[in-house]
Order: sequence, then C-alpha cells, then structure tokens
Amino acid sequence: MKIDKNIVLIGFMGVGKGTIARELAKQTGIFAIDGDDMIESFANKKIKEIFEDDGEDEFRKIELNLAKFLEKSVSNAIISTGGGFYKVKNLNKIGTVIYLKSSFEKIIDRMKKSSNCEKKFAKRPLLSNLEKAKELHDQRDKEYEKKADFVVIIEDKSAKQIAKEIIKFIQKGKN
Repeated sequence: MKIDKNIVLIGFMGVGKGTIARELAKQTGIFAIDGDDMIESFANKKIKEIFEDDGEDEFRKIELNLAKFLEKSVSNAIISTGGGFYKVKNLNKIGTVIYLKSSFEKIIDRMKKSSNCEKKFAKRPLLSNLEKAKELHDQRDKEYEKKADFVVIIEDKSAKQIAKEIIKFIQKGKN
C-alpha cells in the first residue's frame, strides 16, 4: 500500500499506539516509526531518565526537534507518538492524524494485563500518580479530538480490527 501522507497516531500514554503502528505496518507493508524510540536514541537515554535528569521542558524541546525532522524528512510512514506529542505546532503537516481513543480505566486495565506490566508503568513517568494521570487523560481527550483527522474508539477491539478501520479511512481519503 502507498499512502500520500504519513499516518500519525496520537492518544494517551499506554493506549497502544506502538502496537497499532506495528499492526498497521504488518497489514500495509509501510514502515512504522516510534517517536519515543527516536527521542531515546537522540538523547542516548530513556524517557524516564530525560524527565528525571533534565525535566519535562527539555523532553518537550527534543520532541519539538523530532516533529520538525518528521515533517521535513519522513514520508510514507506510520508514526506512533508519545502522549504529549499532539501539542507540537506542525502536527498536521507531519501527516494524517489518527486519535486512538479509550477511557482511562480501559488503558490502565490493558496495561495491567500486559506480560511486561511493570516495565510499561515504569517507562511512563506521568503514570506514577494515577489520580493525576486520570485528570491529564480527561483534559487531553478533547484536545486530541480537535487535532485528529479521524478518531478511532479502540475499546474492545483487536489491533487487527483497529488497523483495518484506519486503513479504510485512509483509502477513503484517496478517492
């Protein structure tokens, strides 16, 4: 499959953006890029360490540099992003923005059922306080929707089903 623009997956941390990106890659033959992995490679440290050592402001600066790079240098790719990436000013210039929407409770349940549950929570510093994280989720929900070209409610769907829904939307846009 060939796409005109990148597919940019946004949504709250732990919603499954990376999982969906890998499934999309499998179904389309398009490369999937993980924004958080790129940030870690650039900084030569884990995101958790960037937050601890340098603070969230420094992390957001690196994220902004990544957004500029993606806009100028990446095409025909599926890009999974960090939970706060939607705030970059050039988001819609990077590609078609897909919001993977889920309730906070379902996200936490999904993460808890994962075989590497502790690792998933440990790598997300903003999930260390679930009460604050829920507030952040609720605040971001409407913001994600405003930025998205398409919203996919992912609850009770498999990665395969979600990917098919996204592909159908992308193909409709080509007609």
